[in-house]
Amino acid sequence: QVQLVESGGGLVQPGGSLRLSCATSESIFNIYIMGWYRQAPGKQRELVATISKGGTTMYTDSVKGRFTISRNNAWTTIYLQMNSLKPEDTAVYYCNSNYSHWGQGIQVTVSS
Repeated sequence: QVQLVESGGGLVQPGGSLRLSCATSESIFNIYIMGWYRQAPGKQRELVATISKGGTTMYTDSVKGRFTISRNNAWTTIYLQMNSLKPEDTAVYYCNSNYSHWGQGIQVTVSS
């Protein structure tokens, strides 16, 4: 069973930065895409960013220029570097692999 474990969330002031990490037990041979999603209170879960096995990245418009998705060479961990954070970025962030497997989620709160 594939396991995804997120870390790095917390409370940060507006304009601050956080880096989320997601450790996966998925075999590198089975991964074709991984991504980050988020769900704010009372809202639907939305796609934040994805990274393909070939390295192609995609971002939702609201985070372009502020967030960066990356991975380590072994595909055992992906990251989401979040800069210039805004209160509207407050949400539970989820890691996903191959549009199938989910992490447990981690809270990110942007507030002064």
